[in-house]
Amino acid sequence: MYKQGLGDGHVSADSGGDLWRPAALSHSQIVADPQPQVIQRARHLSEKFDAWRAGVSGTFESMDLAPDLAETIGSRRWFRGLGTLIGLSALALAMWPDFAPVEAAPVMRLDNPARDEFRSQMIMPLALGSDSGRRMGATALVVPLKSAPERPRVELLATLARGDSFERMLRRAGVGTTDAERVADLVSGSVALDAIEPGTQVDITLGRRPQPGAARPLDALEFRARFDLALAVTRDDAGHLSLTRKPIRVDETPLRIRGTVGSSLYRSMRAAGAPASAVQQYLKALSDQVDLDRAVRSTDTFDMIVQYRRAATGERQAGQLLYAGIERGGEAKTQLMRWGEEGRFYEASGVGEQRSGLVAPVPGRISSNFGMRRHPILGYKRMHAGMDFRASYGTPIVAVTDGRVASAGRAGGCGKAVKLSHGGGLATRYCHMSRVAVRSGQSVRRGQVIGYVGSTGLSTGPHLHYEMYRGGRAVNPASVEFVTRAQLSGAELRRFRAALASLKTVEAGTALEDLSPTATEAAAAEPVREIDKLETPKRVG
Repeated sequence: MYKQGLGDGHVSADSGGDLWRPAALSHSQIVADPQPQVIQRARHLSEKFDAWRAGVSGTFESMDLAPDLAETIGSRRWFRGLGTLIGLSALALAMWPDFAPVEAAPVMRLDNPARDEFRSQMIMPLALGSDSGRRMGATALVVPLKSAPERPRVELLATLARGDSFERMLRRAGVGTTDAERVADLVSGSVALDAIEPGTQVDITLGRRPQPGAARPLDALEFRARFDLALAVTRDDAGHLSLTRKPIRVDETPLRIRGTVGSSLYRSMRAAGAPASAVQQYLKALSDQVDLDRAVRSTDTFDMIVQYRRAATGERQAGQLLYAGIERGGEAKTQLMRWGEEGRFYEASGVGEQRSGLVAPVPGRISSNFGMRRHPILGYKRMHAGMDFRASYGTPIVAVTDGRVASAGRAGGCGKAVKLSHGGGLATRYCHMSRVAVRSGQSVRRGQVIGYVGSTGLSTGPHLHYEMYRGGRAVNPASVEFVTRAQLSGAELRRFRAALASLKTVEAGTALEDLSPTATEAAAAEPVREIDKLETPKRVG
């Protein structure tokens, strides 16, 4: 707004002598406020950013880089604005896109490896440079054959599964019924078919089919029937199958292992090369004679002899434990050897392994003890002539010690029951069985299964009622302990000691050495060609 002066015309009387009019100013005529702006201190990130932006805007505004080119033409300020315009235009032209043609991808250069790759996929005779080592999808150039040619011979590797028969395994591998029956007859003459162990592998060679759709004839068959015997079936020129026995030389020198107990008897024996099964038998045999936790020290020496067989072909087979001993400093040696048909361990003096205490007939806790009680079914008090064990239906029941089955079957309120006689006027009875696993007159050993838990007879649920008798009178089973020891004498004791002395002459680690081949075996051995290693038979079953 500005005030009209005297030279601007007449003043209206109503205006009071003063007349104000609006003023139109250009951008260049606006004068900045000489007072500086006071910006408060920012406290937050957004306020700091606004303050920074205001400062930058003020700096560029003071530089006056883009003045209005319509004012003060020809002045220094005008030329500065013109220079800014020319610079921005040049920058825009410099970034203008190029319309030159794009360069195409270079042509692939075919070197020798690339040519070999293309040649491997060609369909042409080998004589013209093709390669038969690759397969490719069929194209229009491929003509299907009316009948594909078959291989003249097929080599298979069949495996006898558990529960399978030898003849059925041959038929499943592709052997004809007639040939399979003939092979089974030939093999059964040398070894029982049911004696062939599961997992035995049979090398089978089948010949060319006599006509389309017919079974391939058996050309050859070979397998390891026993550890010391291999059998081979071949077809002669006349077409007849014949069996060839190939005995394998086997050395049965027992394996003796000795070592220091150390921090752990089990780990030390396994580290010395003892089989895990033999170690378990060793610990079980010595546990009845020696307190392995307290009596055995780290400086003691363990000594064990295991049944062991070595084949000339390199296979090895470990059997059961034959001898278990331990040498303790300052004390007598403990020596146990397996003897007799039952395979019990006897001390060097001829005394058999000691079996003390009673084995629990079932793995359950006692629910009712021996004595007077109210019968749960009859409802009145009467003598409970045994102990009740809680167990689920079908739990195996074992004999508490060695004995002979006096009776087995129904026994009134006891339901299905088994009564054992242990000698010396002692007997035990096991009642309420669901099934009996022994027969009358049979000998049983400590821990042998004689039946299974049930709820037959006067019973409210599955459990075992266990009774013990002395001289025909019922006694508390918890008050009786058994100690069983066998004793050798006479000629049997002399044979036992002679066998023990012979067994202890075995040197430790001798059985681990390889058998030296005989002259015949060395002459029969032929070097294996590398091409033969590639012809691996196909596995069946």
